[in-house]
Formats: sequence, C-alpha cells, structure tokens
Amino acid sequence: MYYISRNYKSLFNAAGKAKTDCEFTLRKLGFKNLGFKQSSIPSSAVGTIKNFFGITMALLRLPFKSVLCTQYPNNKFRKYILFFAKLKRCKIITIVHDVRVLKGRVKDIEKELSKIVCSDVIIVHNESMKAWFLEQGTTIPIVVLGIFDYVSEERPLQNKDVNQSDVYNIAYAGGFGDGKNAYIFDFDILDHSKYNLKLYGIGFDASKRKVNEDESIIHYQGAFPSDQIAYKIEADFGLVWDGISTESCSGDLGEYLKYNNPHKTSLYLLCGLPVIVWDKAAIASFIVENNLGIGVANLKDLNAILENLSEEDYKLMKSNVQAVQEKVMNGKFVEAAVTKALEELNNQ
Repeated sequence: MYYISRNYKSLFNAAGKAKTDCEFTLRKLGFKNLGFKQSSIPSSAVGTIKNFFGITMALLRLPFKSVLCTQYPNNKFRKYILFFAKLKRCKIITIVHDVRVLKGRVKDIEKELSKIVCSDVIIVHNESMKAWFLEQGTTIPIVVLGIFDYVSEERPLQNKDVNQSDVYNIAYAGGFGDGKNAYIFDFDILDHSKYNLKLYGIGFDASKRKVNEDESIIHYQGAFPSDQIAYKIEADFGLVWDGISTESCSGDLGEYLKYNNPHKTSLYLLCGLPVIVWDKAAIASFIVENNLGIGVANLKDLNAILENLSEEDYKLMKSNVQAVQEKVMNGKFVEAAVTKALEELNNQ
C-alpha cells in the first residue's frame, strides 16, 4: 500500500494541513511514501519542480498491482499519476478534499468528475456529498468520512475548564479579505450582549469596522501556522459560517457549505470548543446530532440562543467535544474511512 507525498507550500493553509494529516494516518495504517519527503517550500516554482521529480520517482518505483492512495485535488499532476497507476494495474483510493465545481470555481461537471471517479473507491466528506456524486451517476464505491481530523501530538488544554460567564467568547479562524467572511463586521450591529468575537487568520482589515474599535466586540488575535493555532485559540465556541451575510450562508461559498466539511470545524473540536454552525450546512447534522454545538439559521438569533443556553447544556456539549477531540487529534476519522475503503477494494 502506497501514497506519494509532495510539497505543501503554506504553513498557514488549512488545506495543506488536512492533506498532511491524511499522510500521517496513511503511514500509521502501513502505507509507504514512494515520493520525496513531505516538505513546505513556500516558492510555487521550486515546489512544482520538486513535486514533478518526486512524483516521477514514485511512479517508477510503484509496484504492479499495488494499492495507491491519492488525494484530490492534486493540481497539475493527477492525470500523470493516474495514467501510470492504471498502466501498472494498481487499485486507487482517492480522498476527496474539494470538489471545485460545487465550490463555483469551475463549471464543467463532467471534466472534474472524470478526474475523481477514475478511482476504485473514493472517500467523501459527508452524506450530502455522497448523494451529489450518486446523482451524477457515480457507480464506484463511496465511503463517507464524517469529519476531517486535525492531528496533534499534544492535546490543547487551554479551553479544558468550563468557566461560566455572562458573555461567551466565540472564535473564528480563517483567512480574511476574499469575501468569504465579509459578514464578520456586521456582528457589531447585531444584538450581541451575550458574546464577543475573537478572530484568528491572515488578511484582517480593521478599516472595515462599522463602529469605532473601542465600541466593537470584534477582537483580532493574530495569525498562526496551522500546526500552532490550536494552542492559541482561547474561547467558548468556534464559528463555522461563510459568505457576505449574517442572515444566511449565501452565494457559492454558502452553497458549498451544503456539501463541504470545513476544516476549521475539526480545528475547533481539537481546541475543545463546541461549534456554532449554519443549520443548513452539511456538517451541521454531525454537530447537532452528536450534541457538539449549535445549529443557527440566522446570526441575528444567536444572542437569544446563547441567552437561553443553560450551564448544564453547555457542560454536556464540552464533555461530548472532549470525546471527539481525542479522535480528531489521533487521525481516527480518516483511519476508519481508509480502512473501510480497503475493505471495499477487497470485495471487488
């Protein structure tokens, strides 16, 4: 059983963290890396050259009729990898991280599907994403992940205690400035007597505030690499919400939440935080059914929801989060999904 590691250029990029975490779990399951050692060279040009030579070496070393686990998207090299893997009659597992047509990044559904389903089994985020693939006529086995892991050698302990207070601190982690979270500044003009907001990520622009800073509930905490941020976030909840509006997760990014498992959800759970999530997001069922947080239809309702949250309810959420925290930090969700995918291969 094999995989091919590559260069992941940004230490601040959650997408890179998700893929390196998958590699951690694959190694634990006995998969061997045929490529160069995992790296984080920031230069796109140097990284691309390194990836090309590492992947080429890996494909030459790839044994006939073996199992190759790939991750999608793989940018420039997916066709290259699949061509040689098929030539060597290998079985292919694909862990799907992003479906760009659902994200609104590309329009050609058939073209993107052809890059993904030319596998022997695929692992997708959740039941909603699985249903979408089935609607497109996908016939290969589909394994549902449930939630991504956020692997960590040490358990973050800064949010372990339950400190009941009149005002909750809500953390939001993510890059700013691309329209993904333009709604953030509207929190200052909503009813917010029960909460403050603590922001973590690159690109924060304080000039976009709608009130003076000393009147604002929005407190920028800085940006940290993806392997350090879990030890920096101090809050009572984590927020999963995308788009330009507090009324709903709108536009392409809002639509994508109906299929996507945002990696920040896993980060919050690793931090020991219950999650506040848009109630129509695909991940909402996982959060609400396991009592790991709160589903919200409209952020204007959040203050009233928190006012009615009892101390006992919050403590129970925290307790449930701690159980999931253990799984997330040790890669257990990807481990279970890949194990299931291997079973599917054995049945073929």
